[in-house]
Amino acid sequence: MPDLLPLFLTAFLYAGLGAYSWRGLWLEKNTATAPQAWEKPAILVPLLLHIWLLLQLIVQPDGIKLGVGQAVSAIAWLTVLVYWLGSLRNNLEGLQGFVLPFAAISLAAPSLFPATHTLLHTEEALFKVHLFIAILAYSLFTIAAMHALLMAVAERRLHSKALSPLSTLLQRLPPLLTMEHLLFRILWAGFTLLTLTLLSGMLFSEELFGKALQLSHKTIFAIISWGIYAALLGGRLRYGWRGRIAIRWTLSGFMALLLAYIGSKFVLEIILGR
Repeated sequence: MPDLLPLFLTAFLYAGLGAYSWRGLWLEKNTATAPQAWEKPAILVPLLLHIWLLLQLIVQPDGIKLGVGQAVSAIAWLTVLVYWLGSLRNNLEGLQGFVLPFAAISLAAPSLFPATHTLLHTEEALFKVHLFIAILAYSLFTIAAMHALLMAVAERRLHSKALSPLSTLLQRLPPLLTMEHLLFRILWAGFTLLTLTLLSGMLFSEELFGKALQLSHKTIFAIISWGIYAALLGGRLRYGWRGRIAIRWTLSGFMALLLAYIGSKFVLEIILGR
């Protein structure tokens, strides 16, 4: 286990920056200020502390340990990194209040669900590539799911005349069409990486076991998720799918992806103890 001081410091910084981003929710209408110049550089501090903590947990003397707790924390770290990089060019202000608290909570996951087994075949270069692409794909789809939820709230707000605590935040968001365009850019990137994840997994399986596809629960749900996202992106190209259809399919694909890796890992490690 890493030292508790940097762990608590990282969680405090994530939570503090996340809470600060929600400050407009408690301000009077139209009095919320624009993000401060220091906010984006400040996120780098917990990001660097987080990856340092992760490396201590995952890279062990006897090999690489990546249980469900470490996986959740790693996905959260990459999610924040992807958000931070994307925010340099796009208006992603509304996501900061979701992404940073998620990262703060994820820091407790390795302690709640510690890894008990060392990963096999980590010396294989193809396996390392496969693992990195998979976690990056998860992170992009996590961003997409949060973005879709924010779009759903914004769309409902447009059709309601009643004021809500989210009114100030929603007024600072870009137009729904812009948000939708950004959502599909994230989905295309995630879908490309998910496709590479499945292909590299098949190549690795073929090289190691002589069988390109092993029909485990993880593989089945990953293929289901891939099919959902393929249908959504195909529907977008052919029929111009958008709005609530895009949001529902995005969240459905994300749920299948959660069941593919995090869900199957939780059942095997926590429930079955394997």
